[in-house]
Amino acid sequence: MDLVINLDGSGEKTVRVYRALREAIEDGRLPEGHRLPATRVLAADLRVARNSVATAYERLVAEGYLVARTGAGTFVAAVRDEPAPRRATADPLHPRPGWTFEPLPTGAGVPAPKYDFRTGIPDARLFPFDTWRRLVAAELRLGANEPGAYATPAGHPALRAAIARYLGYSRSLRVEANDVLVTNGTQHALDLIGRVLLRPGDVVALEEPGYPPARRLFASLGAQVVGVPVDADGLVVDNLPRAARIVYTTPSHQFPLGPAMSLTRRHALLDWARCRQAAVIEDDYDSEFRFSARPLEPLHSLDTAGRVLYVGTFSKTMLPSVRTGFVLAPAGLRAALAAARQLGDGYGQIAVQAALARFIDEGLLARHVRRALKAYAHRHARIVAVLGRHAGLTVLPSAAGLHVTALAPRSAEVVSAAAERGVAVEDLAGYGSDSTGFVFGFGAIDPALLDEGLEVFGEVLREA
Repeated sequence: MDLVINLDGSGEKTVRVYRALREAIEDGRLPEGHRLPATRVLAADLRVARNSVATAYERLVAEGYLVARTGAGTFVAAVRDEPAPRRATADPLHPRPGWTFEPLPTGAGVPAPKYDFRTGIPDARLFPFDTWRRLVAAELRLGANEPGAYATPAGHPALRAAIARYLGYSRSLRVEANDVLVTNGTQHALDLIGRVLLRPGDVVALEEPGYPPARRLFASLGAQVVGVPVDADGLVVDNLPRAARIVYTTPSHQFPLGPAMSLTRRHALLDWARCRQAAVIEDDYDSEFRFSARPLEPLHSLDTAGRVLYVGTFSKTMLPSVRTGFVLAPAGLRAALAAARQLGDGYGQIAVQAALARFIDEGLLARHVRRALKAYAHRHARIVAVLGRHAGLTVLPSAAGLHVTALAPRSAEVVSAAAERGVAVEDLAGYGSDSTGFVFGFGAIDPALLDEGLEVFGEVLREA
């Protein structure tokens, strides 16, 4: 890669080359150990005499900025002072009025807590990396998937067909490849739906408590977001705002409380959407991980009026880094959603999509889910049993997913105290709940530390 430095300013060229290189070293653009180009190469790139570059190098070596190694080249030396801060510049640009969003912490790049009960994190130790690497490598070659072409925004045809078959087998959904639009996960699917359906000020109804990223996303699009309570039967349809354009729900097991929406309530929601000409987004997250009862029919399979958009992701069944999900859309929205995808990021990672198609069709995904389900079922049962023995805790029933919720007083105080002891557990209030309690994820926890982590949490709970 060519070294680009600015030679603007007064003085002879040797001085300007020296000054530019020194500034690049001092402000960190040329880091310690970086190998500089040969004097002949840099002189040709800068269109100056070679002697000007050689003299600048010699001066910088003498001053300790560079180190010359015979037969190896010239390298940036260790500079004792910290890189100089960048010059302050005017900052005239700001987000539009009403934009109050900042990135939320993700946990990436920081050490994981010792007892990791955070939600939404699958166990990467269960994933067949060697198999996945082989499949991706096979698709990353010149003759595969037209790597020099721009792909269709709806997704790789083989993956769309594989997802349709997988949903037919695992969720009894009667869908075809044309029904499937591939996305970069659930959040991407919600963004596409919102951009296609919503105008500023439109009402979006979400479960409360519910999934915070969905609330933030729809609010960022200018929607008026209204929380709707849930009970033992799921979303309370009678409390839906009459003007709602979109209803977002998690009927398979409500997030984060856990109950499945009853069949009666499902029909009531579909009737409401048909009468109000509203769209229903069915987020069927974690539906593969069921520990007891068989799942009820998805809203999508009960919908006869074309009002349901079914959203899913492979972030939990595989890994978040796969960055692949999907949305099943009614025929009238498919072209618009594909256009929205194309306008945003064009299309997805075709090699990954092709590899995922093979992962599904060769039965590897089903095998992985069976193995993971066995491991998660043990953790789920253990957490429910241990938490159930604590006085003052009410463990909510849950038959699926990667978390367990328990109601309890003074949860914020306990969560903070637990964190100081290395136990990461989430406060139910963070999901918009009027109730207090805890949400225990069990995908990330090391199985060998599960009992120990629960014991430490129990100690904190008793002390509080």
